[in-house]
Amino acid sequence: MNSIATTEAQALSLAGAPNADISPLQAVIFDWAGTLVDFGSLAPTQIFVEAFATFGITITLAQARGPMGLSKWDHIHQLLQEESIASQWQTAFGYAPGHDDVDAIYARFMPMQIAKVAEFSDPIAGAPELLVWLRANGLKVGSCSGYPREVLNQLLPQAAAAGVQPDYVVAGDELDAGGRPGPYMALANVLALAVSDVRACVKVDDTVPGISEGLNAGMWTVGLSLSGNEVGYSVQEYAQAAPAEVEARVAAAEAKLKQAGAHHVVRSVADLPVVLAQIAADMRSGKTPV
Repeated sequence: MNSIATTEAQALSLAGAPNADISPLQAVIFDWAGTLVDFGSLAPTQIFVEAFATFGITITLAQARGPMGLSKWDHIHQLLQEESIASQWQTAFGYAPGHDDVDAIYARFMPMQIAKVAEFSDPIAGAPELLVWLRANGLKVGSCSGYPREVLNQLLPQAAAAGVQPDYVVAGDELDAGGRPGPYMALANVLALAVSDVRACVKVDDTVPGISEGLNAGMWTVGLSLSGNEVGYSVQEYAQAAPAEVEARVAAAEAKLKQAGAHHVVRSVADLPVVLAQIAADMRSGKTPV
């Protein structure tokens, strides 16, 4: 049986961690599901499966996870481009899926997601302590999400009550320019937080589109393997998984996030302070994210 004791110990150590020299960093911008809350990024995944099922279309959890990080409309659109899913739609309805069909699935998905998301608002171990540590070290805390604002409105009060409350939040449907992998939500944080240099920001995310978002914004990027979408364990599944299986999944997630361009990959936000100190040291020596 596996244990989450190490992660919990890291989380507790953050609470008493001393101030560190992480200048000239100014801000850290986080994703939500799989990053700050919802270990395994479970909330959106099952709802995608259930929403498609109401149209008679069967998708697997692995397929549902594939485009994770995109805005939810774009996520559904991407799923409908997948050959096996598009073929099912063609057989069921007699035509290839189009934008109106994305709208229809999205309309079915939204109330289901709104009803369920608060059930997946538990902070990932170390997240509340990390935000305290970041602020104690003078950093601003931003965030963005592929969730629409209606969904975030259900999630945010629950997360705040548990100690996860960034200085700024932008949702995947709030910007006319669009969402990930574009830089727009990350840059909205730069403006809202009055950060003077995008190169002094770190984007933290568990998905490839989220890493691309940070890179496209000119920021440092840190990928999260164990806590996020790419590994996909619930806390209970992780505790019961064989160590060899855990390590294999983590290694695959790390490789995928590094291939996407992440400057660093760690298991969860509990590991972030050491990486931030390294990034800050690199910046002081003249290195930049690009």
